Amino acid sequence: MVKKLRSKYSIFIHEPLGEKIFDIFLYIFMIFIIFVTLYPFLNVIAVSFNDSTDTIKGGITIFPRVPTLKNYEKIFEFPLILTGLRTSFLRTVIGTTCTVFCSAMVAYTISRADFIFRKFVTGLFLITMYVGAGIIPFFMVIRMFGLNNNFWVYIIPNLVGAYYLIVMRSFFQQLPYSLQESAFIDGATDLTVFFRIILPLSLPVVATIALFAAVFQWNSWFDTYLFAISNDNITTLQYELQKILQQSNAQQSNPNPDAALLMASAVSPRSFRMAMIVVSAFPIVVVYPFVQKYFVTGMTLGAVKS
Repeated sequence: MVKKLRSKYSIFIHEPLGEKIFDIFLYIFMIFIIFVTLYPFLNVIAVSFNDSTDTIKGGITIFPRVPTLKNYEKIFEFPLILTGLRTSFLRTVIGTTCTVFCSAMVAYTISRADFIFRKFVTGLFLITMYVGAGIIPFFMVIRMFGLNNNFWVYIIPNLVGAYYLIVMRSFFQQLPYSLQESAFIDGATDLTVFFRIILPLSLPVVATIALFAAVFQWNSWFDTYLFAISNDNITTLQYELQKILQQSNAQQSNPNPDAALLMASAVSPRSFRMAMIVVSAFPIVVVYPFVQKYFVTGMTLGAVKS
């Protein structure tokens, strides 16, 4: 990037000394941008690993002043944290897989030019992006299908998303139709074309939608509050962290065993919040670098010469 910027502004630089000064300025500027971008994340991590009584004094930057694991130990002392972690992991893996598969199937169908109802079906899904019945009708539908306090309440309502469909349909329409025609001539069925040609060539959009769906599933907690509040076996990590955060912010009211445990600890609310942020965001941060490479390039470049 430095070489590109230097070549762009080379008309203003004629002497070797000027080039060196320009390079130094660019490096300093980029280091500053990197520091400004990373500082909030590093500060959150530092506070989460810092001793609680010391955190109250303030002044924590990017390194913990008094390192400790007590904040994280207190989080996992709550009885339902591990249960929520298990449920969140399962709903993220199963929900993401089902959402990507179902959305891809529907998107491939409405991307086909020989499907006469593609505009009508696409319009129906687009309506759901702008018009919603509200929480109460949605709750009544969930209860009518018997999904209350059921693990599948996290999966079934999110099988197909209108936004996911539009993104995947646009990508499928850009694929050379001659690939599908040649497969049909060789005797392939629609399912064979979808699984053997469309999906392998669509890894960039599949990975992108998978990341979107995984982040949604991992961060979701309101559906637990609405539909699974009375079943502790399917509680989610985000919902339990949200409950702990409420209890830490209201230490003087509604005492219960969990709140008493928090009040008895020497954990400051700020350190506790930072530790919860790290716990909730860590899996997504770890997965993201492995998916990012699919955002840029596709696998269809040069697949067909016409």
